[in-house]
Amino acid sequence: MKIPLLAFVLCLGLVNSAVSEEKKLWAKSVLGQKAPEFVVEKWLTAEPSTKGKFVLIDFWATWCPPCRKAIPELNAFQKKFAGKLVVIGVSDESEDAVKKLTNPTIEYASAIDPKARMKKVLEVTGIPHCIIIDPQGIVRWEGFPFLAGHELTEKVVEDILAK
Repeated sequence: MKIPLLAFVLCLGLVNSAVSEEKKLWAKSVLGQKAPEFVVEKWLTAEPSTKGKFVLIDFWATWCPPCRKAIPELNAFQKKFAGKLVVIGVSDESEDAVKKLTNPTIEYASAIDPKARMKKVLEVTGIPHCIIIDPQGIVRWEGFPFLAGHELTEKVVEDILAK
């Protein structure tokens, strides 16, 4: 009896490891599809020009440690790929809450949308959640930027912009 149970446990482990290699999304997948309408209630920075550019939208919150961890990387993307990519952070918190966050400093476009309109359409249940939209409005990347094996890295962004 012990051998079949051990075999079952080992098989279950193999199934779990195979499943864990798939990309986990905490949102509805829209990869390869037209992005939903992007609406915010208020820009906390100047509204960026996105015409002819790729747009990286980061759904985040000040209380979220991984969201704050992503800010320096998003700053670096904005700086390195300026001219081709616009990074926009969108929080559904209040303006005061977002403005109180001073460390790390956000160096890309920032907006609030307390109604979380696009976030709801995308059914985002976990943050940070990022999407990259190409100049034609098609989603080219989506997900949690730190997901092991599916990280949003400089190389990933570079490859998307090159297509």
